[in-house]
Amino acid sequence: MDFIKNPRAIEEKSMDLIDPFVSDIDLTSEEITVYSRMIHASGDVDYGHLIATSKGAVAAGIEALAKGCNIYTDVNMVKAGINKNALSVLGGEVFCRVSDPEIAKIAKEKNIARSMAAMNSFGTDLNGSIIGVGNAPTALYETIRMVEEDGIKPALIIGIPVGFVGAADSKEQLVRKAPCPFITVRGTKGGSSIVASVINALMFNLVQRDHMLYVQGRK
Repeated sequence: MDFIKNPRAIEEKSMDLIDPFVSDIDLTSEEITVYSRMIHASGDVDYGHLIATSKGAVAAGIEALAKGCNIYTDVNMVKAGINKNALSVLGGEVFCRVSDPEIAKIAKEKNIARSMAAMNSFGTDLNGSIIGVGNAPTALYETIRMVEEDGIKPALIIGIPVGFVGAADSKEQLVRKAPCPFITVRGTKGGSSIVASVINALMFNLVQRDHMLYVQGRK
């Protein structure tokens, strides 16, 4: 069977096939990279017109990563999908506390979701960071609340929880309130892999290609 075997050739061919689905959207070259990799990660060309961002959000994320910002996620699946090699080159780290025993205890005592307790526990560490929410609408709601009520100032919120209960509503609240720069996908679509694809795409604009190991341990 004849098929493309070289990983770089596969990626380049994928981007060529995706290009027509973003060419009709007014985007910077950096934004095209983000949109294209979100479509690539989802396998869904409809994403191009479901993505919503505040003005300059992609540039804000790139700037924060260039300064070595940390990333805070709602679930370990987002953390797992982030290219740690590229992030370490930039000087940042990624954190997720949803599975910590302490967080489970706090969530039980307050009768709230662990994702809310975990996000709240980061406190002012979220200032200047990138927050990635790919699973829990409760985490996105809490993030918005922290910005509005606690004065937290993240550099960028990537809020793309997936599902049918609260996901679409939480993302619409993010768009409506726009508490800080944001990237989201309207409706029920999204998920951890999409959030990770956004973060990796932002880093792709900064880090040399050889550090962008989308398949860990391989070039």
